[in-house]
Amino acid sequence: MISWMKTLSDHYKRMRECYPDDQLMILFDIDGTIVDTRYTVHDILKRFDKWQGTSYFSNLEVDDISFHEKNLDQWIERLGIHENTRTAILHWYKTDYWSTSTIMSAHRPFAGVMDVIRWFQIQPNTHVGLNTGRNESARSDTLRALNQIGKEYRVEFRENHLYMSPYPWGKNIVSAKVEGVRHFLQKGYRVCAFIDNEPENLLSVASMDNDDEILLLHADTIFASKRRHLPARAIGGSSYDITELAQEEALPRHVQFVWHAVNDHANLRQFLISNIQWAECDVRINPLDDTIILRHYSFAVAPLSPDEQFLTFQELLTSITCNNKNIKIDLKESGRLTEKVFELLAHHHLSDDRLWFSGRIEKLQENGFRKIAQTYPNSIIQCPIDFLAPLVLDSPAKAYEILKKLTGWGINRFSLKWKTPHLSLIVEIIEQWGFRLNIYNVPDLESFLKAVLLLPCSITSDFNFPKWHYTGHGSDPQRRFNECYVGYLAEQKESSTSVSWM
Repeated sequence: MISWMKTLSDHYKRMRECYPDDQLMILFDIDGTIVDTRYTVHDILKRFDKWQGTSYFSNLEVDDISFHEKNLDQWIERLGIHENTRTAILHWYKTDYWSTSTIMSAHRPFAGVMDVIRWFQIQPNTHVGLNTGRNESARSDTLRALNQIGKEYRVEFRENHLYMSPYPWGKNIVSAKVEGVRHFLQKGYRVCAFIDNEPENLLSVASMDNDDEILLLHADTIFASKRRHLPARAIGGSSYDITELAQEEALPRHVQFVWHAVNDHANLRQFLISNIQWAECDVRINPLDDTIILRHYSFAVAPLSPDEQFLTFQELLTSITCNNKNIKIDLKESGRLTEKVFELLAHHHLSDDRLWFSGRIEKLQENGFRKIAQTYPNSIIQCPIDFLAPLVLDSPAKAYEILKKLTGWGINRFSLKWKTPHLSLIVEIIEQWGFRLNIYNVPDLESFLKAVLLLPCSITSDFNFPKWHYTGHGSDPQRRFNECYVGYLAEQKESSTSVSWM
C-alpha cells in the first residue's frame, strides 16, 4: 500500500533537487484536513442541550459522528426528534458554527498533523500555506485559533500564508480553491503539494496543474463530495505519520544527536556504522581489577553476572579515535573515577570539542564540575535538571537563579527527560533565557522526530529505529536488543566509513 506521507516526502525531495533555490510551499486545507470537524459538531450539539436544558445529545461521543456537517439534518431526523425541535437545533447550529466562541473553543487538530506542518516549517526555504473555503470575515478568528492549538508544537501560521474565500459562506468553494493556489503562485511560491479532504477540490486543482508538479493528497476523513471525483493521480491517507515523512538526511544539522548507552560491543558496532557522531557511555570502576568499564547500572541494581563481558573505556576510546567520532562520558561518581578517566583521555589526545561530560549534581557536586571545566574548558559539560522542570513554570525567577548558579560551576548544558510534562514550553523558556538544552530518554523514532521538532541543542536516544536500520538497545539490564542490520549498514557505508571495533 502506498504511504501518502512517504509519497509527500519523496516528492518534496525531488522538487527541492529540481528547484534548489525556490521557495517551496505545501498547501493545506483547514476543515477536515487540519481541524477535525467532528469536535466542532460535538461541541455545538452539547451546548444546545445545555442552553435548552435538554438531553438529546447527552450520550453523544465524537466517534459517533461519521457524517459530514452538511448532512446534520438527516442525522437528526433519524434520531426521531420532533420537527420543531429539529428546526431549532439546525438554526442554533448554523448560527453558532462560525462564531468566534466555537472557532476558539472547538478546534482540535488531527493526530500528527501539527508535527507534519512543523517538519516542513523547519526545512529551509519551505513554507506551509493554508487554502481554505472559509470566508474572509473569519480571518482573525481562524489565525488565532490555529496558532492557539499550534503553540505547543511550535507551529506558527502567518497571515500572508492564509488564503480565504472571497465568496459568501459555503458558496463557490471549488473556485476559491483554484484561486487560492493561483494566489500563492503569483506571490512567487512554487506550490509542490496540496492536501484537502474534498475530492472535488483536488480535481479542480488537478485541472489547472498542466505540469503535474503539484502532488495532490486526499485527507481521507469525512467529506461531502463523491470519492469518484478524486483525480487519478491523487494519493489518499488518514494518518499523519511523521516517521513516514521525515528522512534522516533532512534532519536539522545544527542539532547534535547522541547514541545512548554505547556500553557494549553490539551497540558500538551499530554506532560506528551509523551517521551519528556522538556516543554516550556510562563509566564505572570494575571492582574486580580496578579498570574503567562501561556499565549503565550499578552492581547493586544489576549484580555482576558470571558470564558478563565488559567493554572497557580504553576499547571505546580507541574506536572513537580511529573512526573520528566524538564521546559523551557519563560519570557515575566523582573523585578517583574522574581522575582515571582524565588519564586515559590524555593518552588518546582527544581535543575538547570532541568531549562531552555528564553527571548528576549530587554525584559530582560543585568541585567535580569545576575540575572538569578547569581540565577541559572547551568541552560540553552537562547535568540533568528534571527536578527543576516544575519550578520553570511555577517560579521562573527562582529556576533562572539556580541555572545561573550552575553555569558558574562550569556547566554549559542542561538535560531534560523526553516525558517531562509541558516539555515544549519548558524548552522554549529555558532557551529564551540563553541556556543550552539536551533532551534524553527518547525511546523510539516517532518520539525522536517529535523531539527534533523542538530544535534543542542536542538529543540523546537509543536509536532503536528499524525503519532507519538502526537497532540500538539502550541500557536494558537484560541486554535485550533488536537484531542488528550490521551487514546491510556495512554494505551501505563501506565506501565512506573506516570501522574499528576494538
